[in-house]
Amino acid sequence: MLDPDLKRRLIEIVGPEHVLDSNEIQLAYSYDATPGFQSLPDAVVMPGSTEDVQKIVRLCNETKTPIVARGSGTNLSAGTCPLHGGIVLSFQRMNRILELDEENLTVTVQPGVITQTLCDYVEQRGFFYPPDPSSMRISTIGGNIAENSGGLRGLKYGVTRDYVLGLTVVLGNGDIIRTGGKLAKDVAGYDLTRLIVGSEGTLGIVTEAILKLVPPPETKQTLLAVYDRMEKAAETVSEIIAQRIIPATLEFLDQATIEVVEDFAKVGLPTEAAAVLLIEQDGAPEVVDRDIQKIERICRDMGATSVERAASESEADALRTARRTALSACARKRPTTILEDATVPRSKVAEMVGAINDVAKKYGLSICTFGHAGDGNLHPTVLTDARDKDEMARVEQAFEEIFRKAIELGGTITGEHGVGAMKAPYLEWKIGKAGVHAMRAIKQALDPNHILNPGKLFYEPEAVTGEVAK
Repeated sequence: MLDPDLKRRLIEIVGPEHVLDSNEIQLAYSYDATPGFQSLPDAVVMPGSTEDVQKIVRLCNETKTPIVARGSGTNLSAGTCPLHGGIVLSFQRMNRILELDEENLTVTVQPGVITQTLCDYVEQRGFFYPPDPSSMRISTIGGNIAENSGGLRGLKYGVTRDYVLGLTVVLGNGDIIRTGGKLAKDVAGYDLTRLIVGSEGTLGIVTEAILKLVPPPETKQTLLAVYDRMEKAAETVSEIIAQRIIPATLEFLDQATIEVVEDFAKVGLPTEAAAVLLIEQDGAPEVVDRDIQKIERICRDMGATSVERAASESEADALRTARRTALSACARKRPTTILEDATVPRSKVAEMVGAINDVAKKYGLSICTFGHAGDGNLHPTVLTDARDKDEMARVEQAFEEIFRKAIELGGTITGEHGVGAMKAPYLEWKIGKAGVHAMRAIKQALDPNHILNPGKLFYEPEAVTGEVAK
Protein backbone atom coordinates (compact mmCIF):
# COMPACT_ATOMS: atom_id res chain seq x y z
CA MET A 1 0.00 0.00 0.00
CA LEU A 2 1.21 3.49 -0.87
CA ASP A 3 2.29 5.55 2.10
CA PRO A 4 -0.30 8.36 2.58
CA ASP A 5 2.35 11.07 2.85
CA LEU A 6 4.15 9.82 -0.27
CA LYS A 7 0.84 9.75 -2.14
CA ARG A 8 0.08 13.32 -1.08
CA ARG A 9 3.47 14.52 -2.28
CA LEU A 10 3.13 12.66 -5.59
CA ILE A 11 -0.29 14.27 -6.13
CA GLU A 12 1.30 17.67 -5.57
CA ILE A 13 3.63 16.91 -8.48
CA VAL A 14 1.30 15.43 -11.12
CA GLY A 15 -2.25 15.94 -9.83
CA PRO A 16 -4.68 13.43 -8.27
CA GLU A 17 -5.86 12.04 -11.62
CA HIS A 18 -2.32 10.86 -12.39
CA VAL A 19 -1.62 8.95 -9.17
CA LEU A 20 -3.55 5.68 -9.34
CA ASP A 21 -3.59 3.02 -6.65
CA SER A 22 -6.87 1.13 -6.97
CA ASN A 23 -6.74 -2.65 -6.76
CA GLU A 24 -7.60 -2.88 -10.46
CA ILE A 25 -4.75 -0.56 -11.46
CA GLN A 26 -2.28 -2.36 -9.22
CA LEU A 27 -3.20 -5.69 -10.80
CA ALA A 28 -3.07 -4.33 -14.37
CA TYR A 29 0.50 -3.09 -13.86
CA SER A 30 1.73 -6.09 -11.85
CA TYR A 31 3.01 -8.03 -14.87
CA ASP A 32 4.35 -7.68 -18.39
CA ALA A 33 4.48 -10.14 -21.30
CA THR A 34 6.74 -12.55 -19.39
CA PRO A 35 5.02 -15.69 -18.07
CA GLY A 36 5.54 -16.60 -14.42
CA PHE A 37 6.37 -13.18 -12.98
CA GLN A 38 3.93 -10.93 -11.17
CA SER A 39 4.20 -8.44 -8.32
CA LEU A 40 1.88 -5.62 -7.28
CA PRO A 41 3.11 -2.01 -7.37
CA ASP A 42 1.96 0.37 -4.65
CA ALA A 43 0.79 2.87 -7.25
CA VAL A 44 1.01 3.94 -10.88
CA VAL A 45 2.17 7.50 -11.55
CA MET A 46 1.85 9.24 -14.91
CA PRO A 47 4.25 12.17 -15.36
CA GLY A 48 3.69 14.80 -18.02
CA SER A 49 7.19 16.24 -18.42
CA THR A 50 10.88 15.78 -17.67
CA GLU A 51 10.44 18.11 -14.71
CA ASP A 52 7.69 15.87 -13.33
CA VAL A 53 9.97 12.86 -13.63
CA GLN A 54 12.79 14.70 -11.90
CA LYS A 55 10.58 15.64 -8.95
CA ILE A 56 9.19 12.12 -8.67
CA VAL A 57 12.66 10.55 -8.72
CA ARG A 58 13.98 12.97 -6.11
CA LEU A 59 11.04 12.14 -3.87
CA CYS A 60 11.47 8.40 -4.36
CA ASN A 61 15.21 8.65 -3.75
CA GLU A 62 14.54 10.50 -0.52
CA THR A 63 12.03 7.88 0.65
CA LYS A 64 13.89 4.87 -0.84
CA THR A 65 10.84 4.02 -2.95
CA PRO A 66 11.46 1.72 -5.95
CA ILE A 67 10.58 3.04 -9.43
CA VAL A 68 9.89 0.93 -12.50
CA ALA A 69 9.64 2.89 -15.76
CA ARG A 70 7.15 1.26 -18.11
CA GLY A 71 5.94 1.65 -21.67
CA SER A 72 3.37 -0.79 -23.05
CA GLY A 73 4.46 -3.80 -21.01
CA THR A 74 5.57 -5.93 -23.97
CA ASN A 75 8.80 -6.89 -22.18
CA LEU A 76 9.74 -10.57 -22.44
CA SER A 77 12.28 -10.86 -19.60
CA ALA A 78 10.17 -9.57 -16.67
CA GLY A 79 11.99 -6.27 -17.07
CA THR A 80 8.97 -4.12 -16.21
CA CYS A 81 7.49 -6.28 -13.46
CA PRO A 82 7.64 -4.30 -10.15
CA LEU A 83 9.20 -7.09 -8.10
CA HIS A 84 9.94 -4.78 -5.16
CA GLY A 85 6.63 -2.91 -5.14
CA GLY A 86 7.01 0.85 -5.18
CA ILE A 87 5.67 2.87 -8.08
CA VAL A 88 5.34 2.15 -11.77
CA LEU A 89 6.12 5.23 -13.84
CA SER A 90 3.86 5.08 -16.89
CA PHE A 91 4.63 7.31 -19.88
CA GLN A 92 1.19 7.33 -21.49
CA ARG A 93 1.03 11.13 -21.20
CA MET A 94 4.55 11.70 -22.54
CA ASN A 95 3.77 10.46 -26.05
CA ARG A 96 4.57 13.40 -28.32
CA ILE A 97 6.80 13.68 -31.35
CA LEU A 98 8.51 16.94 -30.47
CA GLU A 99 10.47 17.81 -33.62
CA LEU A 100 11.34 16.57 -37.08
CA ASP A 101 14.61 18.18 -38.16
CA GLU A 102 14.87 17.62 -41.91
CA GLU A 103 18.23 19.34 -42.22
CA ASN A 104 19.90 17.12 -39.64
CA LEU A 105 17.86 13.98 -40.39
CA THR A 106 16.67 13.61 -36.79
CA VAL A 107 13.41 13.29 -34.92
CA THR A 108 13.03 14.13 -31.23
CA VAL A 109 10.43 12.19 -29.26
CA GLN A 110 9.12 11.51 -25.79
CA PRO A 111 9.40 7.93 -24.47
CA GLY A 112 5.70 7.09 -24.70
CA VAL A 113 5.54 7.36 -28.51
CA ILE A 114 4.42 4.08 -30.09
CA THR A 115 7.09 2.69 -32.43
CA GLN A 116 4.68 2.16 -35.34
CA THR A 117 3.33 5.69 -34.90
CA LEU A 118 6.84 7.10 -35.23
CA CYS A 119 7.62 4.96 -38.28
CA ASP A 120 4.41 6.03 -40.01
CA TYR A 121 4.97 9.69 -39.12
CA VAL A 122 8.46 9.91 -40.62
CA GLU A 123 7.62 7.76 -43.67
CA GLN A 124 4.74 10.07 -44.55
CA ARG A 125 7.30 12.88 -44.64
CA GLY A 126 9.84 11.03 -46.78
CA PHE A 127 12.14 9.57 -44.11
CA PHE A 128 12.85 6.13 -42.67
CA TYR A 129 13.33 4.89 -39.09
CA PRO A 130 14.56 1.30 -39.49
CA PRO A 131 14.23 -0.39 -36.05
CA ASP A 132 11.14 -2.61 -36.21
CA PRO A 133 10.59 -4.91 -33.23
CA SER A 134 7.81 -7.45 -33.77
CA SER A 135 5.77 -5.63 -31.11
CA MET A 136 6.15 -2.29 -32.90
CA ARG A 137 2.38 -1.75 -33.19
CA ILE A 138 2.16 -1.41 -29.40
CA SER A 139 5.70 -1.07 -28.01
CA THR A 140 7.06 2.38 -27.15
CA ILE A 141 10.28 4.14 -28.06
CA GLY A 142 11.20 4.37 -24.38
CA GLY A 143 10.85 0.61 -24.04
CA ASN A 144 12.83 0.06 -27.25
CA ILE A 145 15.65 2.21 -25.85
CA ALA A 146 15.60 0.46 -22.48
CA GLU A 147 15.97 -2.95 -24.14
CA ASN A 148 17.99 -1.89 -27.21
CA SER A 149 15.30 -3.59 -29.29
CA GLY A 150 16.09 -5.25 -32.60
CA GLY A 151 13.67 -6.39 -35.26
CA LEU A 152 13.28 -7.96 -38.66
CA ARG A 153 15.46 -5.32 -40.35
CA GLY A 154 18.30 -5.62 -37.84
CA LEU A 155 20.62 -7.58 -40.13
CA LYS A 156 21.06 -4.73 -42.58
CA TYR A 157 20.10 -1.68 -40.57
CA GLY A 158 21.16 -2.47 -37.02
CA VAL A 159 19.22 -2.09 -33.77
CA THR A 160 17.80 0.73 -31.69
CA ARG A 161 21.22 1.72 -30.32
CA ASP A 162 22.38 2.57 -33.84
CA TYR A 163 19.68 5.26 -34.17
CA VAL A 164 19.85 6.97 -30.78
CA LEU A 165 21.93 10.15 -31.08
CA GLY A 166 21.05 11.86 -27.83
CA LEU A 167 19.05 11.41 -24.66
CA THR A 168 17.58 13.37 -21.81
CA VAL A 169 17.90 11.17 -18.73
CA VAL A 170 16.91 11.51 -15.09
CA LEU A 171 19.41 9.71 -12.87
CA GLY A 172 18.65 7.93 -9.61
CA ASN A 173 19.29 11.02 -7.48
CA GLY A 174 17.09 13.22 -9.66
CA ASP A 175 19.89 14.90 -11.61
CA ILE A 176 19.18 15.48 -15.32
CA ILE A 177 21.82 14.73 -17.92
CA ARG A 178 21.67 15.34 -21.65
CA THR A 179 23.84 13.08 -23.73
CA GLY A 180 24.89 13.32 -27.37
CA GLY A 181 22.94 15.52 -29.75
CA LYS A 182 22.28 16.09 -33.44
CA LEU A 183 25.85 15.19 -34.25
CA ALA A 184 27.57 12.85 -36.65
CA LYS A 185 30.62 12.77 -34.38
CA ASP A 186 31.01 13.25 -30.63
CA VAL A 187 33.82 11.77 -28.52
CA ALA A 188 33.58 14.14 -25.55
CA GLY A 189 34.08 11.76 -22.64
CA TYR A 190 32.39 8.44 -22.01
CA ASP A 191 29.64 7.46 -24.43
CA LEU A 192 26.79 7.79 -21.95
CA THR A 193 24.19 7.54 -24.69
CA ARG A 194 25.20 3.99 -25.54
CA LEU A 195 25.51 3.14 -21.85
CA ILE A 196 21.90 4.12 -21.16
CA VAL A 197 20.53 2.34 -24.25
CA GLY A 198 19.92 -1.26 -23.24
CA SER A 199 20.37 -0.62 -19.50
CA GLU A 200 16.77 -1.73 -18.87
CA GLY A 201 15.82 1.31 -16.78
CA THR A 202 18.37 0.48 -14.09
CA LEU A 203 20.69 3.48 -14.60
CA GLY A 204 18.33 6.31 -15.49
CA ILE A 205 14.91 7.20 -16.85
CA VAL A 206 14.79 8.45 -20.44
CA THR A 207 12.42 11.38 -20.94
CA GLU A 208 13.43 12.52 -24.45
CA ALA A 209 15.36 10.95 -27.31
CA ILE A 210 16.97 12.33 -30.46
CA LEU A 211 16.76 9.62 -33.11
CA LYS A 212 18.58 9.32 -36.42
CA LEU A 213 16.59 9.02 -39.64
CA VAL A 214 17.79 7.77 -43.02
CA PRO A 215 16.46 8.14 -46.57
CA PRO A 216 13.87 5.49 -47.42
CA PRO A 217 14.89 2.65 -49.74
CA GLU A 218 13.83 3.16 -53.36
CA THR A 219 12.38 -0.31 -53.75
CA LYS A 220 12.25 -3.75 -52.15
CA GLN A 221 11.59 -7.32 -53.13
CA THR A 222 10.52 -10.25 -50.96
CA LEU A 223 10.87 -13.97 -51.49
CA LEU A 224 9.97 -17.14 -49.63
CA ALA A 225 12.30 -20.16 -49.77
CA VAL A 226 10.90 -23.54 -48.69
CA TYR A 227 12.96 -26.46 -47.34
CA ASP A 228 12.35 -30.11 -46.53
CA ARG A 229 15.10 -30.07 -43.90
CA MET A 230 15.77 -27.42 -41.30
CA GLU A 231 19.50 -27.86 -41.61
CA LYS A 232 19.38 -26.82 -45.28
CA ALA A 233 17.59 -23.59 -44.38
CA ALA A 234 20.07 -22.77 -41.62
CA GLU A 235 23.01 -23.51 -43.92
CA THR A 236 21.48 -21.24 -46.56
CA VAL A 237 21.58 -18.36 -44.08
CA SER A 238 25.30 -18.82 -43.57
CA GLU A 239 25.93 -19.13 -47.31
CA ILE A 240 24.05 -15.91 -48.17
CA ILE A 241 26.19 -13.97 -45.71
CA ALA A 242 29.34 -15.73 -46.85
CA GLN A 243 28.57 -14.51 -50.39
CA ARG A 244 28.72 -10.95 -48.98
CA ILE A 245 25.02 -10.27 -49.46
CA ILE A 246 23.32 -8.45 -46.59
CA PRO A 247 19.53 -8.68 -46.99
CA ALA A 248 17.26 -6.21 -45.23
CA THR A 249 15.40 -9.18 -43.72
CA LEU A 250 16.44 -12.82 -43.33
CA GLU A 251 13.91 -14.63 -41.15
CA PHE A 252 13.64 -18.31 -40.24
CA LEU A 253 10.54 -20.36 -39.28
CA ASP A 254 10.59 -24.06 -38.46
CA GLN A 255 7.71 -26.45 -39.22
CA ALA A 256 6.02 -26.10 -35.85
CA THR A 257 6.00 -22.32 -36.26
CA ILE A 258 4.82 -22.50 -39.89
CA GLU A 259 1.82 -24.56 -38.82
CA VAL A 260 0.69 -22.25 -36.03
CA VAL A 261 1.32 -19.08 -38.06
CA GLU A 262 -0.59 -20.37 -41.09
CA ASP A 263 -3.47 -21.48 -38.88
CA PHE A 264 -3.57 -17.95 -37.45
CA ALA A 265 -2.69 -15.71 -40.43
CA LYS A 266 -3.82 -17.86 -43.39
CA VAL A 267 -1.38 -16.43 -45.93
CA GLY A 268 -0.63 -19.68 -47.76
CA LEU A 269 2.50 -20.84 -45.96
CA PRO A 270 3.47 -24.45 -46.84
CA THR A 271 2.63 -26.31 -43.64
CA GLU A 272 4.30 -29.48 -44.90
CA ALA A 273 7.71 -27.73 -45.12
CA ALA A 274 10.39 -28.40 -42.51
CA ALA A 275 11.39 -24.73 -42.62
CA VAL A 276 11.02 -21.54 -44.60
CA LEU A 277 13.17 -18.47 -45.02
CA LEU A 278 11.54 -15.08 -45.48
CA ILE A 279 14.06 -12.89 -47.29
CA GLU A 280 13.76 -9.26 -48.30
CA GLN A 281 16.18 -6.88 -49.96
CA ASP A 282 15.77 -3.15 -50.39
CA GLY A 283 17.68 -0.30 -51.99
CA ALA A 284 18.31 0.88 -55.53
CA PRO A 285 16.28 -1.15 -58.09
CA GLU A 286 19.31 -2.52 -59.94
CA VAL A 287 21.00 -3.59 -56.68
CA VAL A 288 17.85 -5.21 -55.32
CA ASP A 289 17.25 -7.13 -58.54
CA ARG A 290 20.85 -8.33 -58.65
CA ASP A 291 20.87 -9.43 -55.00
CA ILE A 292 17.51 -11.18 -55.19
CA GLN A 293 18.67 -13.17 -58.22
CA LYS A 294 21.80 -14.23 -56.34
CA ILE A 295 19.79 -15.14 -53.26
CA GLU A 296 17.38 -17.22 -55.32
CA ARG A 297 20.29 -19.13 -56.83
CA ILE A 298 21.89 -19.72 -53.44
CA CYS A 299 18.62 -20.96 -51.96
CA ARG A 300 18.19 -23.48 -54.78
CA ASP A 301 21.83 -24.56 -54.63
CA MET A 302 21.46 -25.16 -50.89
CA GLY A 303 18.46 -27.44 -51.37
CA ALA A 304 15.34 -25.28 -51.31
CA THR A 305 12.37 -27.16 -52.74
CA SER A 306 10.80 -23.92 -53.92
CA VAL A 307 11.76 -20.26 -54.10
CA GLU A 308 9.09 -17.70 -54.96
CA ARG A 309 9.08 -13.92 -55.10
CA ALA A 310 6.10 -12.03 -53.70
CA ALA A 311 4.03 -10.92 -56.70
CA SER A 312 2.93 -7.66 -55.12
CA GLU A 313 3.56 -5.41 -52.13
CA SER A 314 0.34 -6.61 -50.53
CA GLU A 315 1.57 -10.21 -50.76
CA ALA A 316 4.95 -9.22 -49.35
CA ASP A 317 3.29 -7.31 -46.52
CA ALA A 318 1.13 -10.34 -45.71
CA LEU A 319 4.28 -12.45 -45.34
CA ARG A 320 5.95 -9.86 -43.10
CA THR A 321 2.82 -9.53 -41.00
CA ALA A 322 2.57 -13.31 -40.68
CA ARG A 323 6.14 -13.44 -39.35
CA ARG A 324 5.41 -10.69 -36.84
CA THR A 325 2.42 -12.65 -35.53
CA ALA A 326 4.50 -15.74 -34.70
CA LEU A 327 4.34 -15.19 -30.94
CA SER A 328 0.61 -14.45 -30.98
CA ALA A 329 0.01 -17.51 -33.15
CA CYS A 330 1.98 -19.75 -30.79
CA ALA A 331 0.11 -18.35 -27.79
CA ARG A 332 -3.18 -19.71 -29.15
CA LYS A 333 -2.02 -23.31 -28.81
CA ARG A 334 -1.37 -23.72 -25.10
CA PRO A 335 -2.04 -21.67 -21.95
CA THR A 336 1.58 -20.55 -21.49
CA THR A 337 4.04 -19.40 -24.16
CA ILE A 338 7.67 -18.72 -23.23
CA LEU A 339 9.62 -16.91 -25.94
CA GLU A 340 13.40 -16.77 -25.63
CA ASP A 341 16.15 -15.27 -27.78
CA ALA A 342 19.37 -17.21 -27.61
CA THR A 343 21.77 -15.68 -30.12
CA VAL A 344 24.83 -17.14 -31.83
CA PRO A 345 27.25 -16.10 -34.59
CA ARG A 346 25.55 -16.44 -37.98
CA SER A 347 27.85 -19.28 -38.95
CA LYS A 348 26.54 -21.30 -36.00
CA VAL A 349 22.81 -20.99 -36.75
CA ALA A 350 22.51 -24.50 -38.17
CA GLU A 351 24.25 -26.05 -35.19
CA MET A 352 22.13 -24.04 -32.75
CA VAL A 353 18.87 -25.03 -34.43
CA GLY A 354 19.92 -28.68 -34.23
CA ALA A 355 20.74 -28.29 -30.53
CA ILE A 356 17.33 -26.74 -29.82
CA ASN A 357 15.64 -29.69 -31.53
CA ASP A 358 17.69 -32.14 -29.48
CA VAL A 359 16.76 -30.32 -26.27
CA ALA A 360 13.06 -30.42 -27.19
CA LYS A 361 13.23 -34.20 -27.68
CA LYS A 362 15.27 -34.75 -24.53
CA TYR A 363 12.75 -32.99 -22.30
CA GLY A 364 9.59 -33.95 -24.17
CA LEU A 365 8.66 -30.35 -24.98
CA SER A 366 6.97 -28.58 -27.87
CA ILE A 367 9.39 -25.90 -29.08
CA CYS A 368 8.71 -23.64 -32.05
CA THR A 369 11.87 -21.98 -33.38
CA PHE A 370 11.82 -18.82 -35.46
CA GLY A 371 13.69 -15.56 -35.52
CA HIS A 372 16.18 -13.25 -37.15
CA ALA A 373 18.42 -15.94 -38.58
CA GLY A 374 20.44 -13.42 -40.55
CA ASP A 375 21.95 -12.03 -37.35
CA GLY A 376 21.90 -15.31 -35.45
CA ASN A 377 19.05 -14.25 -33.17
CA LEU A 378 16.83 -17.32 -32.74
CA HIS A 379 13.60 -17.46 -30.74
CA PRO A 380 13.04 -20.93 -29.31
CA THR A 381 9.47 -20.74 -28.04
CA VAL A 382 8.07 -23.32 -25.63
CA LEU A 383 4.34 -24.03 -25.70
CA THR A 384 3.49 -25.19 -22.19
CA ASP A 385 1.19 -24.73 -19.20
CA ALA A 386 2.40 -22.93 -16.08
CA ARG A 387 0.02 -25.04 -13.98
CA ASP A 388 1.96 -28.19 -14.86
CA LYS A 389 4.81 -28.00 -12.36
CA ASP A 390 6.62 -31.06 -13.68
CA GLU A 391 6.63 -29.72 -17.24
CA MET A 392 7.68 -26.25 -16.10
CA ALA A 393 10.65 -27.79 -14.33
CA ARG A 394 11.64 -29.44 -17.60
CA VAL A 395 11.17 -26.12 -19.41
CA GLU A 396 13.61 -24.44 -17.05
CA GLN A 397 16.16 -27.23 -17.55
CA ALA A 398 15.71 -27.01 -21.31
CA PHE A 399 16.36 -23.29 -21.44
CA GLU A 400 19.43 -23.66 -19.25
CA GLU A 401 20.82 -26.12 -21.79
CA ILE A 402 19.91 -23.82 -24.67
CA PHE A 403 21.65 -20.86 -23.04
CA ARG A 404 24.74 -22.94 -22.26
CA LYS A 405 24.91 -24.14 -25.85
CA ALA A 406 24.56 -20.60 -27.20
CA ILE A 407 27.45 -19.41 -25.04
CA GLU A 408 29.52 -22.46 -26.01
CA LEU A 409 29.04 -21.49 -29.67
CA GLY A 410 30.26 -17.94 -28.99
CA GLY A 411 26.77 -16.53 -28.51
CA THR A 412 24.79 -14.94 -25.71
CA ILE A 413 21.77 -15.50 -23.47
CA THR A 414 19.83 -12.64 -25.06
CA GLY A 415 20.08 -10.77 -28.33
CA GLU A 416 17.23 -8.30 -27.91
CA HIS A 417 14.83 -9.18 -25.08
CA GLY A 418 17.13 -8.12 -22.27
CA VAL A 419 18.15 -9.80 -19.01
CA GLY A 420 15.46 -8.43 -16.71
CA ALA A 421 14.63 -10.78 -13.85
CA MET A 422 14.09 -13.89 -15.96
CA LYS A 423 17.69 -14.19 -17.20
CA ALA A 424 19.46 -12.63 -14.23
CA PRO A 425 20.60 -16.07 -12.99
CA TYR A 426 22.47 -16.61 -16.27
CA LEU A 427 24.16 -13.23 -16.74
CA GLU A 428 27.37 -14.33 -15.06
CA TRP A 429 27.61 -17.25 -17.51
CA LYS A 430 28.01 -14.71 -20.28
CA ILE A 431 30.12 -11.91 -18.78
CA GLY A 432 31.84 -13.59 -15.82
CA LYS A 433 32.19 -12.46 -12.20
CA ALA A 434 34.41 -9.52 -13.15
CA GLY A 435 31.85 -8.36 -15.70
CA VAL A 436 29.04 -8.48 -13.14
CA HIS A 437 31.25 -6.61 -10.64
CA ALA A 438 31.93 -3.85 -13.19
CA MET A 439 28.23 -3.53 -13.97
CA ARG A 440 27.37 -3.34 -10.27
CA ALA A 441 29.93 -0.53 -9.87
CA ILE A 442 28.26 1.47 -12.63
CA LYS A 443 24.84 0.87 -11.06
CA GLN A 444 26.12 2.02 -7.65
CA ALA A 445 27.58 5.21 -9.13
CA LEU A 446 24.44 6.29 -11.00
CA ASP A 447 21.76 4.92 -8.65
CA PRO A 448 23.34 4.67 -5.18
CA ASN A 449 20.07 3.89 -3.40
CA HIS A 450 19.11 1.27 -6.00
CA ILE A 451 15.62 2.64 -6.56
CA LEU A 452 15.64 2.29 -10.36
CA ASN A 453 14.09 -1.00 -11.48
CA PRO A 454 15.54 -3.06 -8.62
CA GLY A 455 15.76 -6.82 -8.97
CA LYS A 456 16.73 -6.69 -12.64
CA LEU A 457 20.00 -7.75 -14.30
CA PHE A 458 21.58 -8.87 -11.01
CA TYR A 459 20.43 -12.15 -9.50
CA GLU A 460 18.96 -11.41 -6.07
CA PRO A 461 16.15 -13.93 -5.45
CA GLU A 462 15.99 -13.18 -1.74
CA ALA A 463 15.27 -9.48 -2.43
CA VAL A 464 11.84 -9.96 -4.04
CA THR A 465 9.29 -8.30 -1.74
CA GLY A 466 6.26 -7.68 -3.94
CA GLU A 467 2.90 -9.01 -2.75
CA VAL A 468 2.67 -11.37 -5.70
CA ALA A 469 5.91 -12.89 -6.97
CA LYS A 470 7.22 -15.71 -9.09
